[in-house]
This record gives sequence, structure tokens and C-alpha cells, in this order.
Amino acid sequence: MTTDDGVALHGIVVPAGPGVPARPGGRPVTFVLAHGFTNSTARAPFLRLAGYLSRFGEVRGLDFRGHGRSGGASGAGGDAELLDVDAAVRAARADGATRVVTVGLSMGGGAVLRQAAIGDHRPDAVVAVSAVSRWFVRDTPPMRRVHWLLETATGRRLGARVMGVRLAPPWPANPAAPVQVVSGIAPTPLLLVHGDRDAYFPLEHARTLARAAGPAATVWVVPGMGHAENGMSGPLAERIGRWAREAVGREPLCEHGAVTAPTADAHPAP
Repeated sequence: MTTDDGVALHGIVVPAGPGVPARPGGRPVTFVLAHGFTNSTARAPFLRLAGYLSRFGEVRGLDFRGHGRSGGASGAGGDAELLDVDAAVRAARADGATRVVTVGLSMGGGAVLRQAAIGDHRPDAVVAVSAVSRWFVRDTPPMRRVHWLLETATGRRLGARVMGVRLAPPWPANPAAPVQVVSGIAPTPLLLVHGDRDAYFPLEHARTLARAAGPAATVWVVPGMGHAENGMSGPLAERIGRWAREAVGREPLCEHGAVTAPTADAHPAP
């Protein structure tokens, strides 16, 4: 797919698992799955999560610009990533998806919140996992390392050479932070998921987003969970899938066992 500003994006499509039903004449839920900073659709934690969600519908995972096989350069969660999610939702609709749920992790969590509030192609439900509420978080050691990566010449070279992330120049102006726009998601169903052992973004971020979002938001504080893809367990992923199914219209859950990581079923998105 191509974004509105002309960046070519790539990703994977994981078909809905055997027995996942659709409404008569319709399709199962389509998940647009958005990874965290420095991750990609090729990483094992992302593929495991896509596999679990495929129990509930089709999964379309995108590589954000500057990551994986996508073109362009990463804006680290700003307006560029909003355009990436917007393009993925638009592409899903163009392929016939009738119910789209965006699921974003960390940087992707902030991106799906902003896209659902102010993007052009709104989803039918939103899940933000380990999402940041505000910009320039330096409260934790991991985030101080991230800002060193983003803000120093040495860090930017390391990001490109070692982590494979191509970074765009710093923002010319700060975009609206997730907490400033999250109230605009209502009445679209919104789920905020945050671990109580998140080393990057403390629980303050989930609580702040929940207050700003209002009664349309559901909040899960997950005991023992860490950050984003690496903190995700199979039972939690399936709980998210069940929430999404309920949020966009009930479908019976398929009865087969849990789907494993979709290394064989995942194929490049057109």
C-alpha cells in the first residue's frame, strides 16, 4: 500500500484461522496490527501475536515507514505513523473488510489512538497496548536510551546500522499528543491495555489516557505484564480478540486450539 504522502509500505496478511465465522454475506473481523519502535512484522513476538489474533479474524500487520521492508524514514510516532495506519485501514476497506479493529503496540499504540481520533479512515474499534500519552518521555532508563538514539548523531547512526531503523529528521513542530486527541475517538469502542511492570511507560500513561478518553474507554491493567509485543502473552492476546469480537458485533469463537506463530501462513500483503 502507499500512504497519502507517497511512502510505500509492506506487511503481512495472516488469514483467519480455520472455523472463524463471518456474518452471512460478510467477513470476519480484520485486525490492523501496528508494531512498536524498532520492531517489525518479521519479529517473533509480533508473529506470535498475529497468530493468536487470527483465531478471531484476518490480521494485516504493517511495517511502519523506516522499519522492515517499508520505505521512507521513521517519524518515531508522529504524523508520519498516523498516515501509515490510515493507509493500512484504507487498504483493508478496499479489500472488502467490513469491520476493522486497529491494534497498536507502544509507538503503534500512540499511532492507532491518533489515527482513530483525527485520521481520514476511522476503524470500528481501537486497541492500544503500552501506549504513550505524551511526547518526550524521559522518566525511565529505557526511554532515556530511546531519546539518545533519536537525538544524537551517534544514536541515529547506530539505529540505522544495528537496529535497521531509518530515522527522519526531528519534527519541525510537535504534533498533538495522544492525550490531546483521544477524546475524539468516542463513540468508537476503545481498549487501553497496560502492564504494571512496563519499564518504558509507567501506568500513569494509561490512567491519563483513560481520563481524557472518557466513558467510551475500557482499561485493563495487566498484573506482571511488561512492555508491548515482548510483554504479550497468549491468554492476553486472546482476551483482546474476544473484546474486539464483542466490540464490533458478536461472533462465536472457533473451537479449535490456539494458533501458533504464523510463519507458514503469513504472506506479503499486496
